[in-house]
Amino acid sequence: MDSRISNDSSETAEESQTEQTQSQNLLPLASAASISLSLSTLLPSHFLPPKQITASPTKVRIPSQISSLSNLSLSSSLSPAKPLFKSTVSANPLQNTLTLNPLRPSNPSGVGALRRAAVVWFRNDLRIHDNECLTAANNDSISVLPVYCFDPRDYGKSSSGFDKTGPYRATFLTESVADLRKNLQARGSDLVVRIGRPESVLLEVVKAVGADAVYVHREVSHDEVRAEEKVEEVMKDEGVEVKYFWGSTLYHMDDLPFKLEEMPTNYGGFKEKVRGLDVRNTVEALDRLKGLPKRGDVEPGEIPTLLDLGLNPNAATGQNGKTAANASLLGGETEALQRLKTFAAECHAKPNNKSKDGTNDSIYGANFSCKISPWLAMGCLSPRSMFEELKKSASSIISAASNKPNGGTGTADTGMNWLMYELLWRDFFRFITRKYSSAKQPSYTPATACTGTAA
Repeated sequence: MDSRISNDSSETAEESQTEQTQSQNLLPLASAASISLSLSTLLPSHFLPPKQITASPTKVRIPSQISSLSNLSLSSSLSPAKPLFKSTVSANPLQNTLTLNPLRPSNPSGVGALRRAAVVWFRNDLRIHDNECLTAANNDSISVLPVYCFDPRDYGKSSSGFDKTGPYRATFLTESVADLRKNLQARGSDLVVRIGRPESVLLEVVKAVGADAVYVHREVSHDEVRAEEKVEEVMKDEGVEVKYFWGSTLYHMDDLPFKLEEMPTNYGGFKEKVRGLDVRNTVEALDRLKGLPKRGDVEPGEIPTLLDLGLNPNAATGQNGKTAANASLLGGETEALQRLKTFAAECHAKPNNKSKDGTNDSIYGANFSCKISPWLAMGCLSPRSMFEELKKSASSIISAASNKPNGGTGTADTGMNWLMYELLWRDFFRFITRKYSSAKQPSYTPATACTGTAA
């Protein structure tokens, strides 16, 4: 009996030693399974090295827990296991969820991220040259969509019974829009034209092309400022940025030596404040513009006729059946630049002509006027472009006068004095209009021409 107990003890010791040896042999397997599980949870299967299957010892009993880990590790190559924590790395890059907001691709130059698409809202800036808004959008974006809206609120009858926009102005406007489209197409772009309220039209095209910004020049009148606010409101709800620019005056608003709300209400005070202020250089027109966004397939649209705008096309004819004089004015940037060159040439050809009162503020051209105001109003021409062109002409005239035998003692009237006088008045009215176009103004002090200071 002692021998049986001894044999049983020996067998028990052998079995214990065998199980201990098996457990030691399985520890590396459990560690490998755990590491494989962690890697397969975090990384896609194609990042992991292929598993090498080795022959397992015979008669080895794998505990149920180790068995489940091993099976999970082996099956992870087919279907990723549910991670124990929320990972921000997708198991498959092609299965990443697209973000709702537009993505900006990286810029290799490192200067900054480019926008995927931008919309340029043309208003009273129907030109390519000296257009900071258009140039900035092209520099900031991969693709650009220019848009012009014929706002129905600008047409029809006013409360006084008059046309808000008459047939002559409407004809001039449609010609200017057509010329802008032609100039954009010549540079690889196009112009989308719609009849509708800007806040609705712009929202539609922004969603269609996936734009994340709208570039626009600020305007000055009450209705124009309200339109800006409505567009900004709907774009804010969509997470789209509205970038504003200023380009309708000779002096830039940011360069004024006073805050707009502190602007003098009389021309004399305004003139004294801006005396000696520098005029910014013009922005050169781009030879090539960014293409249109490929997404959305937005149709350019047709330029409306007078009938489409609710106007009578026969109204351009006078009561005597003859065409009115202002009906011969052709709208557009192309015509504006040509007229500016002609005006500068006339000033160059007729210097030193004094007016009847003996001053040097006379002006040349048809009926002693440059006749460029309609193009300035539509933004087919910028005030800074007029100033720059006349400055070139003045430089050549002054240089020629200095080479005269008498030393050029006479003062050369090149049109600059008159031009600065008129453009300064124009700046005054535009700035003062912008000042009082805000509904937040607590009081309204009437603007006056001159008080205490000569114009």
